[in-house]
Amino acid sequence: MTGPENAESVIACRNLWKLFGDNPEGWLERTGGTPTHEDVQSAGYVAAVRDVSLEIARGEMLVIMGLSGSGKSTLVRCLSRLIESTAGDIDIEGQDLRALDENGLIEIRRRKMGMVFQNFGLLPYRTVLDNVAYPLEMRGQDRHARRERAMEVIELVGLGGREDHFPRELSGGQQQRVGIARSLAIEPDIWFLDEPFSALDPLIRRDMQDEFLRLQDLLGKTIVFITHDFDEALRLADRIAIMKDGAVEQVDTPDRIVIDPATDYVRRFTEDIERARVVHAGALAEPLVGSVPLGEAISAKATIQTLARRLVDDQATTYPVIDEGGAIIGAMNRQRALDVLLGAR
Repeated sequence: MTGPENAESVIACRNLWKLFGDNPEGWLERTGGTPTHEDVQSAGYVAAVRDVSLEIARGEMLVIMGLSGSGKSTLVRCLSRLIESTAGDIDIEGQDLRALDENGLIEIRRRKMGMVFQNFGLLPYRTVLDNVAYPLEMRGQDRHARRERAMEVIELVGLGGREDHFPRELSGGQQQRVGIARSLAIEPDIWFLDEPFSALDPLIRRDMQDEFLRLQDLLGKTIVFITHDFDEALRLADRIAIMKDGAVEQVDTPDRIVIDPATDYVRRFTEDIERARVVHAGALAEPLVGSVPLGEAISAKATIQTLARRLVDDQATTYPVIDEGGAIIGAMNRQRALDVLLGAR
């Protein structure tokens, strides 16, 4: 499984394993490195991550999904080396993460990685400003510079005026923003987020998703984001990776995950999703054959749901599909779009 075509890879893992049990490295080596899930179970091991290979491009947001126990959090902790993998390779911008000594690992985390987890982990006796400035303090930055940087990111996440508040004086959503600001303060190139909004009320969660999208549009980070909420994944993801029993079943765009599930498990995982709300015209566009179809062009970003009235009322066979710049990128077959809209398989 690879990242988007023609995109620069920032994170890459190959044949990554994390087994729990007695001497998992030796057992995995004796099997040749390719045991089945049944082999792992019969040997008494737990495969939290099982032979995962994927690439994440610069500026991409990869959302990892799966049921509880599927390996989502363990995979992210392996990619950030918060826990040690059993086998496989992890490259961060071409640097072998697993080969780094303790000092090298500390340095790459301080300079390149930001992490936000479900538990906000704020220091209760420190103000918002001091919480956000804390990682800069650990980096050894002088007091004036770190407070100046902390105020920049506090403003960025919409908490200006609350920098002197303590965590107990903030709402859950505001506390989460402090956690995000603290992570952003070190200006990470790579951001790992493990269900950061799952403890929030629905309205606050929606607001935080909007805020997060705004920040990503401004900052263009490379992000690995874990969620169990498919609606959240659809709002945020460039691509989605779906995990089961430690393995990645499929990694693709939300459109492709819904239109063309790679396995029966992915099909079941997505079967209750309203496809017309997910699928965009660009995903159904096919290369032009002959002349350009007549009629008003359709934006590649338009969902089939927003095109419903036109698809039902119109008698056209195909529609030209255009990109953001107005260039024609292909043609969408009306019947295929109706099949998505009306639920045909």
